[in-house]
Amino acid sequence: MISESRCPVEDGELYVRSTGEGPLLLLIAGGLGSADTFRAMTKLLADDYTVVTYDRRGHFRSTDTSTGPVSVPKQADDAHAVLQHVGGGPASVFGTSAGAMIGLDLVARYPDAATVLVAHEPPAIQLLPDALGWLDEANAQVRLAQAGDLMGAFKRFTDGIAGAALPELRAIRLPNEEDWKRLFGRELAEILDYLPDLRALRRSRTEIIPVAGVGSRGHYHYQPAKILALELGLPFTEVPGAHLAPQRNPAQFTEALRALLEG
Repeated sequence: MISESRCPVEDGELYVRSTGEGPLLLLIAGGLGSADTFRAMTKLLADDYTVVTYDRRGHFRSTDTSTGPVSVPKQADDAHAVLQHVGGGPASVFGTSAGAMIGLDLVARYPDAATVLVAHEPPAIQLLPDALGWLDEANAQVRLAQAGDLMGAFKRFTDGIAGAALPELRAIRLPNEEDWKRLFGRELAEILDYLPDLRALRRSRTEIIPVAGVGSRGHYHYQPAKILALELGLPFTEVPGAHLAPQRNPAQFTEALRALLEG
């Protein structure tokens, strides 16, 4: 049975969806931040977990009355509010891409929120030796979007992601245009400029599992998980698929996630 509710947060409300029975499992989306990202995975996990998903602030069914950049810590506060809203924790947490960055900040600042965090391809480019180049590229995408070339920003964004490049698009406008505008205008630079708090993560009681997809080798979003594991003295794990595996290969990816969560 699916339960839908609204979670109040500072400057807005979050759409929250819960389904299944068993231990609490919070899934945090990357990209446009939609709970629908995990529809297929939720169906596969709901027999064994109470699966909680939500739309990130300002996206789709969630609201946000604030203005200006939306920081990773602000979004981690939201994730913590969702956990409190559904009954508290600690929970198992899975975050992908920007959702993994949010998960890392969550466990760094809320040590009792999660027992385990699976961080799938966090784009923590500040851990990379060529971080400035990637930040320059992100800022170029932001400038394109601000100049009105949202499709150009979108194409440059997807070209850098393993498994995300699309055929030549004939559409004049993107689906979910307002959500893409928000990502480029208020979130992308904040996400890529965020440096995980390595000292807090080393002290964390949460079991942190950095993972990246075998299909993402050679892309900027693969290497940070390896470096993060090295910095924290933790194993690094490869999982099936590429960056969008939770959506594109949900059955295979969920099997790998289940194995990680169950140790």
